[in-house]
Amino acid sequence: MFNGSSFNQFLLVVFADTRELQLLHFALFLGTYLAALLANGLIITAVACHHRLHTPMYFFLLNLALLDLGTISTTVPKSMANSLRDTRTISYSGCAAQVFSLAIFISAEYSLLTVMAYDRFVAICRPLHYGTLLGTTACVRMAAAAWATGFLCALLHTANTFSIPLCQGNDVDQFFCEIPQILKLSCSQSYLREVGLLAFNACLIFGCFVFIVLSYVQIFTAVLRMPSEQGRHKAFSMCLPHLAVVFLFVSTSFFACLKPPSISSPALDVVLAVLYSVVPPAVNPLLYSMRNKELKDALRKLVTQVQRKHQ
Repeated sequence: MFNGSSFNQFLLVVFADTRELQLLHFALFLGTYLAALLANGLIITAVACHHRLHTPMYFFLLNLALLDLGTISTTVPKSMANSLRDTRTISYSGCAAQVFSLAIFISAEYSLLTVMAYDRFVAICRPLHYGTLLGTTACVRMAAAAWATGFLCALLHTANTFSIPLCQGNDVDQFFCEIPQILKLSCSQSYLREVGLLAFNACLIFGCFVFIVLSYVQIFTAVLRMPSEQGRHKAFSMCLPHLAVVFLFVSTSFFACLKPPSISSPALDVVLAVLYSVVPPAVNPLLYSMRNKELKDALRKLVTQVQRKHQ
């Protein structure tokens, strides 16, 4: 019989058994992590340093970049360290810290993506009221509400998950501490509180998803009514990056949580975890900068300034 006080560490999934493949995993994760750090760091710096980007859309984008950095920094470094040291352990407190941090960043990102959909809706469907509805104070409050939502969800989930007695050992079928995998180690019936909490959280996430969908239905309706082709192109350029980020984040995380038990397997769980916790933080900056001329110009100026300082 195991419980939270009978062991002081968990055992995580290893990506490979041979030393060569472990080093390959380390190199791939290191490259992805550095790319995410660089891309999100450039966006944060560009938005903070360029006055033209001090608008609600870029303020929320800065917060999204911070959340992406937090998400990938919670899961990837520990997995890289384990591969480099040829181990699979994580301390009990380290596991709790991973669950808490990841719950903050994932929950806050859902909330922030919902706020960003509202920003796009007001900008396109209510342009005359944009300054009133999305003033500095309102933007700060909405961003703070997104972070506070993440913190509250993380506090509830972490406290509840680690108060459940664990009877199935300490072998976690994931490369980081994930709540569903920890629940598999719990005693029968003891996990029902956390399942109920997860169901409530899923309802909130579904509500955010419905809000985003309804916002974009009205956005695209308004865009298609625009008489100017240039206006339609500009509106689509504003919305498509956010829509792509929402689709990538929501589709991977929803499938990870709602996939049928018949196709569930440890290997599939790991792949899906990579898709929702590693890929979006690395890809989101590319999606936002690809069709955004203002952001690309700001990033180009930032890179030029850095090169001049080092010459």
